[in-house]
Amino acid sequence: MEKAVNEGPHHEVRDGVWSGSWVAERLGVELAGDDGLTDLLGLALRRNPKRAHLLVSNVLGKHVPQSPSVVHGHGVALGRRVRDLLGDDEARRAVVLGYAETATGLGHSVADGLGLAPCLHSTRRPVAGLTPAGGFEESHSHATSHLLLPEDPALLAGDGPLVLVDDEFSTGNTVLNTVRDLHARYPRRRYVVVALVDMRSAADAGRLEEFAREIGARVDLVAAASGTVRLPEGVLEKGQELVARYASGSAAESSPAGAAPPWPLAQSPAPLEGVADTPLSGARGTARPAPSGPHSDDEGTAPYATRIDLQWPAGLPDGGRHGFTPAHRERLEAALPGMAARIAEALPAGARRVHVLGFEELMYAPLRLAEALERATDAEVRYSTTTRSPVLAVDDPGYAIRTRLAFPAHDDPADGPGERYAYNVAGAGFDAVVAVVDSTADTPALHAPDGLLACLAAHTPQVLLAVVPSYVPETPHAPERPSMLPEPLRGPAFSSYAPEEVGWLLQDLSDVTLEAPTEEREEAIQSGGAHYAESLPVEYQPSERYQALFHAALEDSAARIAQAVGVVTEIVLAERSPRPVLVSLARAGTPVGILMRRWAQHRHGLDLPHYAVSIVRGRGIDANALRWLAEHHDPRDVVFVDGWTGKGAITRELAQALTEFEKSDGVSGFDPEIAVLADPGSCVRTYGTREDFLIPSACLNSTVSGLISRTVLRADLVGPHDFHGAKFYRELAATDVSVAFLDAVSARFPEVADAARAQAGELLAADRSPTWAGWAAVERISEEYGIRDVNLVKPGVGETTRVMLRRVPWKVLARAGAGSDLDHVRLLAEQRGVPVEEVADLPYTCVGLIHPQYTRGATGADGKAVTV
Repeated sequence: MEKAVNEGPHHEVRDGVWSGSWVAERLGVELAGDDGLTDLLGLALRRNPKRAHLLVSNVLGKHVPQSPSVVHGHGVALGRRVRDLLGDDEARRAVVLGYAETATGLGHSVADGLGLAPCLHSTRRPVAGLTPAGGFEESHSHATSHLLLPEDPALLAGDGPLVLVDDEFSTGNTVLNTVRDLHARYPRRRYVVVALVDMRSAADAGRLEEFAREIGARVDLVAAASGTVRLPEGVLEKGQELVARYASGSAAESSPAGAAPPWPLAQSPAPLEGVADTPLSGARGTARPAPSGPHSDDEGTAPYATRIDLQWPAGLPDGGRHGFTPAHRERLEAALPGMAARIAEALPAGARRVHVLGFEELMYAPLRLAEALERATDAEVRYSTTTRSPVLAVDDPGYAIRTRLAFPAHDDPADGPGERYAYNVAGAGFDAVVAVVDSTADTPALHAPDGLLACLAAHTPQVLLAVVPSYVPETPHAPERPSMLPEPLRGPAFSSYAPEEVGWLLQDLSDVTLEAPTEEREEAIQSGGAHYAESLPVEYQPSERYQALFHAALEDSAARIAQAVGVVTEIVLAERSPRPVLVSLARAGTPVGILMRRWAQHRHGLDLPHYAVSIVRGRGIDANALRWLAEHHDPRDVVFVDGWTGKGAITRELAQALTEFEKSDGVSGFDPEIAVLADPGSCVRTYGTREDFLIPSACLNSTVSGLISRTVLRADLVGPHDFHGAKFYRELAATDVSVAFLDAVSARFPEVADAARAQAGELLAADRSPTWAGWAAVERISEEYGIRDVNLVKPGVGETTRVMLRRVPWKVLARAGAGSDLDHVRLLAEQRGVPVEEVADLPYTCVGLIHPQYTRGATGADGKAVTV
């Protein structure tokens, strides 16, 4: 591996004050390296007590408004160096890949400098009917799952150099994981890693060289500057104190006058003296009230902004989500002057300072529009984009993030609603702000009283809205599907359940070795090297003491479970369908689906069809299973069933997947509402109870679920016409309690029948609207404990048990005074050396925390050995 010389344009520190001095003075953090390092980077505070400092780029165009020609120029300069490194012949065969969200514009700009190569960027936005060509997990991001969705698969399948572009090269984990994944599918001889700054330690630099030797490829590195971050002793404790002090009441975080905090997050911080929410100087930060009156005009545009018709060229991609070729670049260059002129015409007379604000992954189109506007007008033009990343704002010249606007997501993101941010825009004295979004994000939420446009309108005299059409490739013609999908698998050939109890819309992978040690899986999942559905955990074999706890819990809770089964089944029969088709989400939902089927038979004489299907977080529901169901049943009769809700991630996953399925297959009628036994997260309307209590089927894995593993989705095992896979562990038959669990609960049906009917009647008459309290609680816990990844927070007794059985647990939070429902959790925690921390007012009985940033070198449950 060879490393190119670091060079590139530099910029003066503004007003003689380095925008990292505030953090450096208080934390003792030091940037050491090239002379231009502090020109490129400032410092801010993360909302994370385990990693207090954040490097903030002054030239990326994400957090800090910057001249668009400066932002684009840095990327172009890096691209030209890559072209010099490769030579023209290799440059023509290269592909540039940028990382969402921060490096999408940078990747495009590098491709502009390279001049001869197409570019692509990863995305967190799935597209119905478009099969990912790859993907990876970025475990330390706020939104972890990345997809690669090229319109032309040849972009990734070629053997020319792959140029990977990120804003900052810190440890190299993300790049290594990407190369490892793609190299296994499409081997190449050469990779070039490009970053604005190379901040790796000497050890991390050695890892990249070792990796290049391991895969037998050349890996070059090109960066504008390099250095390291020096952290003094006790920096985390100092950072925690600073974050706690300022985050508890930062008035630097602003929303429109009178607007409510964006749902579903916690309340906005209270004002803190000395940290103003808008002004950088004088009165120009005074917020004007949001406009009164109706929120839409005849064209559907809210009064907070004036819409501009860019006349974007038809069929021109809005960015590199699906690929952007040199021919696309030529079309864009030709159209930019005209689009910039239309923006300039809409600016208020005499506008001296104009800000162009892009939108998350949509960085390149707004950047180029801003650059063209800079050439077309005498106004000072600045550019930045909105972001998912939560950062503390402090109004001090020596701090990189001076102000923060917070608003709800407005593009119906696949991973659910959440808060979004625009930094250093409020109070910067802009005479106009041009918000540039794609059409997918031009939603009512964008125009709402608490939305982005209203936030901007409170801080600038004029807001303009430019909408770029979201480019969606035509779904390639798929070969004709087989006329018949396989019939469901049934016991005793597959599972220990009776054949009439459930049909599994799965394929049998019992003969494939899929298990890996828990620690090995955890490291691969969190590093992004593997998706959790590509392997299986080694099945936990319970001790005699643990089995005794299971049987005691079953005896104690059987009647309570039976009543909840009755309640949810009666609600389904009354509201959803008189003869529902029960479809359980494998595998936790399967015992519940069987119990609901038994209740319908016991109380109403109904023989309901029941199937189990696979759904995978980040990958969606098995589309072939949906096709089979649509061929054999009316989709309007299908009721999806699960055991319990945690934070509601699967609820959202199902809704998104069904929307995509309707678009791709034209099949409508499937209802995304899940019926669950217990809904402690308040995520659904159809439930038996909202109490968070022990459901004994959560205590074990396959031995209480018909001896079936969790489902598997791996490209080499599951083809386009296959159901997702699972294993039947016949060898565990001696310890199987699947049928015993069902029989113990069913035996209590007669004694709870009247109570269940009465409770169902009360719920049918009540307001059961989800509050999503569980999601909000998980967000708070994730922030409070510095985890920064809601996927590592597993709320509720059932999910906590799964953490103990399948993952590498960090700690368990238990509601103060929780009783026997947690006996088995305490036993598992004792066996694994995991601390149980009692917490007052916990909204769940317990919450399991997966070890954050786990590697097998992380020793101790307190996380102190984790690299941060």
